[in-house]
Formats: sequence, C-alpha cells, structure tokens
Amino acid sequence: MDVNELFSDASSFIWGPWLLIPLLLLTGLYLTILLRGLQVRHFRLAFWLAFVRRSDVDAEGDISHYQALSTALAATVGVGNIAGVATAIALGGPGAVFWMWITGMVGMATKYSEAFLGVRFRRTDAAGEQGGGPMHYLRSGIKGPVGLILGGFFAIAGAIAAFGIGNMTQANTVAANVEEEWGLDPLITGAIITVLAGAVILGGIKSIGRVTSAFVPLMIVLYVLGAAGVLAFNLEEIPGALGTIFTDAFSGTAATGGFVGAGVAAAIQYGVARGIFSNESGLGTGGIAAAAAKTTHPVRQALVSMTQTFIDTIVVVSFTALTIVITGVWDDAGEDEAASFTARAFDAGLPGNWGSLIVTLGVIFFAFSTLLGWSYYGDRCVEFLFGRRAVLPYRVLFILIVYVGATTTLTTVWTFSDVMNGLMALPNLIGLLILSPLVYRETRDYFREHPKEHKSTEPAEK
Repeated sequence: MDVNELFSDASSFIWGPWLLIPLLLLTGLYLTILLRGLQVRHFRLAFWLAFVRRSDVDAEGDISHYQALSTALAATVGVGNIAGVATAIALGGPGAVFWMWITGMVGMATKYSEAFLGVRFRRTDAAGEQGGGPMHYLRSGIKGPVGLILGGFFAIAGAIAAFGIGNMTQANTVAANVEEEWGLDPLITGAIITVLAGAVILGGIKSIGRVTSAFVPLMIVLYVLGAAGVLAFNLEEIPGALGTIFTDAFSGTAATGGFVGAGVAAAIQYGVARGIFSNESGLGTGGIAAAAAKTTHPVRQALVSMTQTFIDTIVVVSFTALTIVITGVWDDAGEDEAASFTARAFDAGLPGNWGSLIVTLGVIFFAFSTLLGWSYYGDRCVEFLFGRRAVLPYRVLFILIVYVGATTTLTTVWTFSDVMNGLMALPNLIGLLILSPLVYRETRDYFREHPKEHKSTEPAEK
C-alpha cells in the first residue's frame, strides 16, 4: 500500500458515515437544541453586531468584530464554495445541496460555541497579541491530563494542516486556473502569490484583519453578483431547481446521461461532508479568529462569528449550487468532471466568456484569502506549542511553502489535508460536548442581564 492509498483509506474512514459526519451533524443539532435555536432567535442581533456595530472600541483584543469575521470568512470562503459544491452535486446529486443547508444551519450553533469558548479562554502572548481557540479552551476548560492531551493534539494537527488545506492546495489551485485561463507559467504565478502573501502574513493578525476586511466582502459580492446574473437569465427555472434539490434530498437521483446516480445516503454523506469543508463548523478554526476580536463579552463575538457560517453556506454555496442545477451541467457529465461544473454553469448562463472569467477570478481571490486566514490559524497553534519565538520562523516557512504548492503537482497533499482536518475536528468536538453546559449557562446569564437584546438590534450598553 503506497502513502497516497494509506491517506485515502484514512480519510474515507475519518470523513465517512460512521465517524465525523454523524458526530459533526449531531453535535450541531445538540447545540442548537441546548441553545434553544439561538442562531434563529438572535439572527438580527448577530448581523447588527457584525455589520453595523462592527467593534467594541475600548474592549481588549487585537482587531474589530468585523475584522475577526472577515478573517474567518477569508479562511472558509474558498475553492470549496466553487469546486466543493460541484463535487457534492456530482457524487450526491442535487439533494446534497439540501443537506449542505442543514449542515450550515446547525453549524451556526457549533460556530457560536467555538467562538464563545475561543474568547472565554483566550490569553495574551509574549508579544501582547491574543491567543485563543480549541487548544486553549481544551487545555484550560477541561481540567487534568485529558484537556492537556486534547489541546496539544489539536494544536499539532492545526499547525500541520495549515500547510495542506490552507496553503499548498490553495496556491496550486490558483496557479492551475491561471495557467488554463491565461496561459501564465505557474512559476510566475507562484512568485506573485508568494510575495503578496508574505507582505500580509508577516504583519500578523492586524495586517491580515485590515486586508481581509477590505477585499473579502468585495470578492464575495462580485462572485454572488455573477451567479445572480446566471439566475436572472434563468428565472423560470429557479422553482424547478429548488424542487429538484428538495425532492432528491429524500429520494435520490437516478443516473441520466453521464451522471452517476446517487441515493439518499450519498446525498446526505456528500452534502454534510462538503458543507463542513465549506464552513469549517466543528473544526475549531472559528474560535481562533474570534479570540483576536475586541469584545466586551464572549457572547457578542460568538454571535458575530456564527454569521460566517450563514454567509458561507446559506448564501455563497446556494448561489453556486443553483447555477449548477439550473443550467443542467451536472446531468450530462461524469464525476471526474465535477471540478469544471461551476465554470461550465457560469458559461452556460452568461453571455460571451464572462462566466469562466468570473469563476477564475473567484478561485484566485477565494484561494488567496484562505491562505491568509489559515496562516493565522497555524501560527496560533505554533505559539501554543512552542511559544512566541516560533511564530516568525513559522510564518516565513508558511510563505515559502506557498511557492512550492503553486509550482508542484499535488497528489498526496489533498488526501493528507483531509486527514489532518479530521484530526483537528475530533478533539474539538469532544471539547464542545464536554464544555457545552458552560456555553449554555453563560449565554443564558448574558441575555438575562441584557434583556433588551431579545427585542432590539441595538443592544443596551453596560
């Protein structure tokens, strides 16, 4: 058995129907019930804090509510929102989209809990920056050797995973798309990406926060507008596409044309798996970004952070999915062509070459933003393991690996990344379940102390 086959088998088990998929989905459902549907009850307040209030100016922290949200969005709104959605539909049928939505809705409660604990147990490092996330709340929230082991395990997996899913695969995807669309040599593309990434990453979270808060909303809006253009040219097809998604979620899809027919189990499996890959609810990364925010209470930043899952999965994923289903490209191609579904859908729905251009630009900006977000996740994990002295060498190494990813043919790295992400999720989910009573109690107490926040989008000040 070669290395790639070993990682492939490990990934299939970790992300299969008997381990992470039910654990992620059931944890999100449990937290939704425990918090009494907080993601629905306080939806307006969460968006008000994120996009209107944007910051608790005098609070402790490194960046604003909005910048912390932008950093999390930078890491999660990536190629998974383009190629990942296409793969889910290719392997699970249109019904997989419904299960991605379900994953997103319950994942908002998971993301809330991660962000709450990230702020609740954060600490200031030797350079005066905030450090938080699963490695901290697992170690400090769960007493004894169990918490220490879980926290250390997460930090090791996170520091390594950042080089895969957050670095090499992203740079490689950009270089490949640019070469296909414009014929530019990957050596040149790799050099450009490396220099740009280095200019941002070496400045730390404040630099990352400034850059992502400026261009992440822009890139999302431009991509969504392109997808909206496809829908506008096919308005009469939207009801039928939605009907197909809901029907196939519970009945499966028969094979037609070149499409590989999928049953209900496949729709659930690939919908949940790709939904988690898209929004990262359960991986614990949201807690790392949230810990850097200037906030007066963990609840406030946790509400902001859960909007990231909504934007990623309910908004961006939905636009991608509807363009694919409406244009019918999923129905006449084999599963090995899944990666091109989105570009073909945009080309079919828009005049001229605008479709493929929008998708290529989307891949470039989405992947580059993911690089920035994951570089921060990795350096926080390294700081936890080895202290502040290890952060700069890690950042430099991360930047150099960007060039390697852009100029190298990747095979094992993709499956290796899947495995490492799964190894991040396992200790984090265990910790969320153990610490869920704390999340519930302090959330309940916060809203009892601030009753006006139940009724108004403008919370009372302390």
